[in-house]
Formats: sequence, C-alpha cells, structure tokens
Amino acid sequence: MSTRRSTRILTRSAAAPSSATKRPAPDEEPELKPTRAKKRAATSKRSNVDITAPLKAVKKEAGLNSEIKTEPAAKSSSSTESKDEGPRYWLFKSEPETRITPTGHDVRFSIDDLLASKDGTAPWDGVRNYSARNNLKAMRLGDLGFFYHSNCKEPGIVGVVEVVREAEPDEQAFDPKACYYDPKSSRDSPKWFQVQVKFKRKTKRVITLAEMKEYAGSELSEMPLLKAARLSVSPVPKACWNFILDSLESKEDS
Repeated sequence: MSTRRSTRILTRSAAAPSSATKRPAPDEEPELKPTRAKKRAATSKRSNVDITAPLKAVKKEAGLNSEIKTEPAAKSSSSTESKDEGPRYWLFKSEPETRITPTGHDVRFSIDDLLASKDGTAPWDGVRNYSARNNLKAMRLGDLGFFYHSNCKEPGIVGVVEVVREAEPDEQAFDPKACYYDPKSSRDSPKWFQVQVKFKRKTKRVITLAEMKEYAGSELSEMPLLKAARLSVSPVPKACWNFILDSLESKEDS
C-alpha cells in the first residue's frame, strides 16, 4: 500500500509543471511586451501627424496663409488716369458769333479769340452745368481737347487745345458784375470751376456735326457729343479722337 501511495504522489508531482502557467525568467521578454511595442509605434505615428492641418486648410481656403501668393489687387479705375498712360481727350464748346445776354454781356469766344489771347491761353470759365463742371475737375495737365464752335451756322470742330492749368474756382462766379455771377458760390465753398487752355492748332477744315452724325452708328458710336449734344464740356474716347483726326480731318485731301 505504501508503494501505491508513493507512486501516486510521484505521478502528481511529475504532472504539476505541465498544468501550471509559465512565468518568464527575469531576463526573458514578457509575452505582453510586443503588444505594448506596437502601441508605442502607433502612438509615435500619431505624434507625427500634423494636427494643425485642418486649421491650415481653413486658413488656405480663407486666404489667410502668409505663404500663399495672392494676386495683387487691381488698380482702381478713378476719374483720373496716371500720366504715363498719356493724355485724355475732351471737347470744349464755345460760341463763335456775337450773342448778348440779358445782363448785357457778349458771350462770343471763337478759336481766333483764343489765338489772340496772351500766349494763346485763356480760362475756360462760365460753365454752369454740373456734369460739364465735373469734367473740368477731372482734367489734368497735358490733356488735349477739340475746340468746337456751337450755336452757329456750321457747328463743328475747328481746332485742338491743351489743358495747361488744372481746375480752380471760377472767378466769374464771385463777381456781381460778371456774366456768370452766382451768389450761391463762395470762395469758401465754390460751386463752379475753370481750367486754362492753350491754342495748339486749327484743324485743316471744319469737321461738322452733320458729318460726325454719319458715323454715330459705327466709329463714333461712343462719342458723347452725339449722345448728350447740349453738354458744353464732354470727354472724347481715344478711338473717336483718333478717327476724327486720322480719317475725317483729311477726308477732303483723299
């Protein structure tokens, strides 16, 4: 009986190691270590992700990223042009024949009167229309203009003038004895303005209004003279200016 008991004890003690959970030796890598290493690697990868990317995308969309090159703002199109763009062009109407106003003033001023003025220069004053006044205020030194005879038998362009002094208050508006006196205009708050123009040359012939009207539907379709005929000072598009001088002025010579 003692033999069987000892055999049973020996059998149990021999089987014990196979049923117990294996514990690693002190210098052996634990079973959970590889799993933690994977977690550390995943964490490392996440740390390399740029968490500011969504914010940068928003900034880029809004145009706030300083590194993003943006197109410079277009220059504003104001009523004045820079001088390196060349002169602009105008049309000045004046009456070449005597006309006496109710105040007893003769308003005649022809291109010959301008030529006879000192240095061929005179103020373009007496404008009492707001649109025409604004055109005077928009003029710059070196701008060119057509001298146009109006309210006469044969109205039309008779010469070319140059702006030699920019807009300033119209002195006639302050003088009670002047033809174009305006008591509502003061030196502190002037309503009306004038420019100085200088004679350049006469055109080879009178380029009549009737002739220009023939081109109202084509080359001179943008000519303000043909749209707002009563305006005493009006702009002239460059294309119209060139057509009048290059084609109409020399028409008789062809």
